[in-house]
Amino acid sequence: MGKPMQVSRHWRHFREKYRLIGGRCENGHLMFPKREVCPVCGSRNVEEYEFSGRGKVLSWTIVRNPPSCFEYYKPYPLALVQLEEGPVVLAQLTDVDFDEIDFGMEVEMVTRKVREFDEDGIILYTYKFRPRMK
Repeated sequence: MGKPMQVSRHWRHFREKYRLIGGRCENGHLMFPKREVCPVCGSRNVEEYEFSGRGKVLSWTIVRNPPSCFEYYKPYPLALVQLEEGPVVLAQLTDVDFDEIDFGMEVEMVTRKVREFDEDGIILYTYKFRPRMK
């Protein structure tokens, strides 16, 4: 995958990566990410919905052999996070020791660096989750 494609795709999805923007259909079903058709009722009347960014860890794993371009972060925790509003998001956990991660751990979304292109100084960011600050 070439860098220009990666950067342009990142900017096309800027809002979704810096805020948790999903969808809500006319019948109130929430989804993440937003889809053209509601996966629950089939409604095509879906509007944008911004999630709170708060949730809890349902399950997790430690990634020790990541895909190319993510070797810098290894090992890193990857979790299924159930948002307060219901949908489940797959995301990296950050700012946490591996032995602190537990089922039901309350987390909140934060924006963190995901990739950097040294030759151009371009830095890409995305959402991750950290333990919720009380």
